[in-house]
Amino acid sequence: MTFLRRIRHDVRPRLRLGLFSRSFLLIAFLMLVSLGAWLQIVFNIEEGPRASQLAQRIATTVSITRSALVYAPPAMRPALLLDLATQESLRVQPREHTDVLEPLPHTTYWTNVSGKIRDRLGSQTAIMWSVNQVPGIWISFQINDEMYWLVFDRDQLRLTTGREWLGWVTASLLLALLGAAISVRFINQPLAQLAKVAQQLARGETPTPLPEKGPGEIRDMNIAFNRMARDLRQNEADREIMLAGISHDLRTPLARIRLEIEMGHMTDEARQAIDDDLAQINHSIGQLMEYARPAGQVPEAGIDVSRVLQDLFERERSHTESQGGDLTASIQPGLQARISANDLKRIVSNLIENARRYGRSADDGRAHINLAAHQSGNQLTIEVRDRGTGIPQTDIQRLLRPFARGESARTGVSGAGLGLSIVERLLGQVGGKFTLAPNTPCGLLARIEIPKARPQGKT
Repeated sequence: MTFLRRIRHDVRPRLRLGLFSRSFLLIAFLMLVSLGAWLQIVFNIEEGPRASQLAQRIATTVSITRSALVYAPPAMRPALLLDLATQESLRVQPREHTDVLEPLPHTTYWTNVSGKIRDRLGSQTAIMWSVNQVPGIWISFQINDEMYWLVFDRDQLRLTTGREWLGWVTASLLLALLGAAISVRFINQPLAQLAKVAQQLARGETPTPLPEKGPGEIRDMNIAFNRMARDLRQNEADREIMLAGISHDLRTPLARIRLEIEMGHMTDEARQAIDDDLAQINHSIGQLMEYARPAGQVPEAGIDVSRVLQDLFERERSHTESQGGDLTASIQPGLQARISANDLKRIVSNLIENARRYGRSADDGRAHINLAAHQSGNQLTIEVRDRGTGIPQTDIQRLLRPFARGESARTGVSGAGLGLSIVERLLGQVGGKFTLAPNTPCGLLARIEIPKARPQGKT
């Protein structure tokens, strides 16, 4: 069972930290870095040819336009300029010394474009981003002694490709993220299945067999886990059978010995001493059987913890009074938790039995026990207090181990030392917590904490 508790402690909290999210972010980051590097390479490779094509197109258009204006009759020039403006989206305007000029953007691309245009049209060619605050690509040329501007619409030169690039980059990004999600899900799904069946195994349930197929590493892991689960179930069954046989074989001669003592000739003191020894042996056998019994199935919905504890209190109170002690209770109504009612009774009855046996007051030799249950935030707290001699703080952790017993102050009656181990094991199946602490002003406080559940019928 220590192995199962370690599975529950090690596996479940780590998966809850977001293995899928961490893996997805890591793969998505690597994909984005790769995409960014790819885009940078594409831009660098594509920038030179694109700049040469644009410069050649502009230079050719300027040369053709200039030649058409030079050789066209003066009477035909207005019609030619109108045709260029309407059909080709080219405007020819006079260049003035008073024009307000805005140069091209200072980027490697536009520097490359302007250099190639001047190589074709001459170094005196002016290339502007806007003139007199009118946007476009403005190229200067000369006819005789007159200077003109040839204006290209930026849309005509397909300079608004930023949106297209943004669309392609967005599509590539979405595909990269989708690919990362699919890849991580493919890797994470077997681990999620393993975590689920490990939690079932830790709760004492029969786990769903893992699929023994898929990639070699996953298949080998699932085969090994399924074999381990079968071995653990077989070991549990063998232990139960072994302890049941031991219990039967020991209790039969004990009953015969008790009968022979009753029929034998001995003093009452000797008969009582032997009878007490037999009772202790019988109690130890009962504890061994209780420890070997598996935990009950955890219910899907919360049970009424208050009613279970109230029924247990009524039963244990009369038993405590018959042994000369007293048991009081303070149970808050309406408490709900996902735990088997039988397991809850086993837990609390073990704590009450421990207090009855080892928590007798030094003043009157009686056991004064209080059972309390209330809600604290998201936890249900159940406490069993006695007013005995208590135990040293250094012995608390040792007493939670199987077969460990306290010093003589709390061991007036011997036992197998399994009561507190049973409590801790059963609480571990439902994510509960068990602690021991000194009671005020004297005695021992046994506290259990169980996650609360919603009342049945509520969402």
